[in-house]
Amino acid sequence: MKKITLQQLKVENSFLEFDEQYYDFSTISSLNGAKLASFNKYLAEQLQLDHKNIKDDEIVDILNGKKLLNNSKPYAMVYAGHQFGYFVPQLGDGRAINIGSYDGWHFQLKGSGITKYSRHGDGKAVLRSSIREYLMSEAMYGLGIPTTRALAIISSDHPVYRDMEFEKGAIVLRVSPSWIRIGTFEYFYLKRNRKDLNQLANYVIKQNYPHLIDKEKHKYETLFFEIVDGTANLIAKWMAYGFMHGVMNTDNMSVASVTIDYGPFAFMDRFDAGTICNHTDKEGRYSYENQPLIAQWNLHSLYNAMKPLFEDEEKANEYLQMFMSLYKHYYYELMNKKLGLDSQKSGNSNKKLIQDLLKILQGSQVDYTVFFRRLSSNDDEQILQLCKYKEPMKQWLKEYKNIRDNQGLDFEKIASNMNKINPKYVLKNYILQEAIDKANKDDFSLLNDLLDIAHTPFEEHPNFEHYAQPTPQNVNNLRLSCSS
Repeated sequence: MKKITLQQLKVENSFLEFDEQYYDFSTISSLNGAKLASFNKYLAEQLQLDHKNIKDDEIVDILNGKKLLNNSKPYAMVYAGHQFGYFVPQLGDGRAINIGSYDGWHFQLKGSGITKYSRHGDGKAVLRSSIREYLMSEAMYGLGIPTTRALAIISSDHPVYRDMEFEKGAIVLRVSPSWIRIGTFEYFYLKRNRKDLNQLANYVIKQNYPHLIDKEKHKYETLFFEIVDGTANLIAKWMAYGFMHGVMNTDNMSVASVTIDYGPFAFMDRFDAGTICNHTDKEGRYSYENQPLIAQWNLHSLYNAMKPLFEDEEKANEYLQMFMSLYKHYYYELMNKKLGLDSQKSGNSNKKLIQDLLKILQGSQVDYTVFFRRLSSNDDEQILQLCKYKEPMKQWLKEYKNIRDNQGLDFEKIASNMNKINPKYVLKNYILQEAIDKANKDDFSLLNDLLDIAHTPFEEHPNFEHYAQPTPQNVNNLRLSCSS
């Protein structure tokens, strides 16, 4: 396929087919002194963009609203949502503006100014939160976790007031296979217009589940089941890689089963199942260990919103009740792969091995990512160096090796496979902060180095070996704010 330039990229605006009560045309607000911080060549390749011949000024102008993509009609979408368990009847794109879709990817500028749904906000985004989303979305993609991505990020000299001080404003051009949320269905349901709700479901099917278009019976129950299944798979991957979203409100959960809306997220440092990464989450509703339960709770909200479309509510409810078993299936399958084991050969004994391991990792205060990478070294001493209490890990390693031997597995072969699923690098919060500190001084070198690492987390990056070591104690499992 021939690559195209940004000028040749013509977008569609399919959401504008809905009634005007579900969106509002918006004006992109430019930042003063805007400059390109990073351009994601990996995503550009996937989009078949001729990125080698795209000028920095051209990218900046598009993100900064000075130029529009061909056929772009900027707009913000409305939705509702349960926030920390409490229903809010109207939310929406308060600091994000949609600028069209291309080849199945929906483009959106985050930090681009006030919209109808900004409420009391300024519609802006600060550089630190923008860098975090830009890098983390690529890191998730590199790990094989369904996610939105980001094509570019601009910094600026534009002051934005956050947390009692001024920070640099920024805009991210992020892309997603869908920006439809569980909260979108909740808002349409509130309107009590079955025709519009039906249109929304058909829109989601066309965009993300096209194999259901011609299904004649139980189409919407099947759509619901696919969302349940996709969400179970997504959460299993979050848990297996130690990712915490931080704000799993229904307006932050995608019906395309991808990770969206990166806020106070984190990868696990020292393993602790009760870790809370969002400092406003006082009760731990969105703690690491609660994520599967909250995902099911959110899906129940989707079930209620989709009820008018179901031919058989009981059948749809049966799908919902399958969530936890689906999640556990995907989770243990992934965890077995991380251990290099065959789940089909030993089944429940492997589950106990995994459960025992998590207790030991927590009790011995072990760095989660580093442990799994070192496990493939077959060097017990390297692993035990990670543990505050070594004896429980010694016993676990003995049991692990017994199971491995009983399965007749060749260690060199499984070690190679383990290194393809256990990353050497994840972008922990202290690493992201180092890139943020440099970027605030207009040094974007580490930002771009981390983009490369995010895209290839299983590979060796000799100049950054220190990022593959356990997280320093003073920055372990930090809690962040929603503006982070």
